[in-house]
Amino acid sequence: MAHLRAAGLGALADLGFRGLDNDVLDPVIVTGFMASRTHKLTPGQKDANQVLATGRAPVEHGFAHLKNWRVLTKLRTDPACATHLLRELLVLTNLEVNR
Repeated sequence: MAHLRAAGLGALADLGFRGLDNDVLDPVIVTGFMASRTHKLTPGQKDANQVLATGRAPVEHGFAHLKNWRVLTKLRTDPACATHLLRELLVLTNLEVNR
């Protein structure tokens, strides 16, 4: 989290990452709102969850396709190189899937 903040970046995350970033004024990790039996979501919170899901969907679909193709199981390289390669693969995957 400190690395993201130092780089001026942020992340969209699912509800599993709630509580990871406790900085209310400058959040780095943005998660949705969670409903419970006693706390129903307001229409604004539902809209915010929808916007978050819309932003996360293409990335989640890209990772799912990479997992199905088992591209990353044979990858043995430096993590910095893997990051660049993964970004390029995600772009190509999304282009191919959205044809």
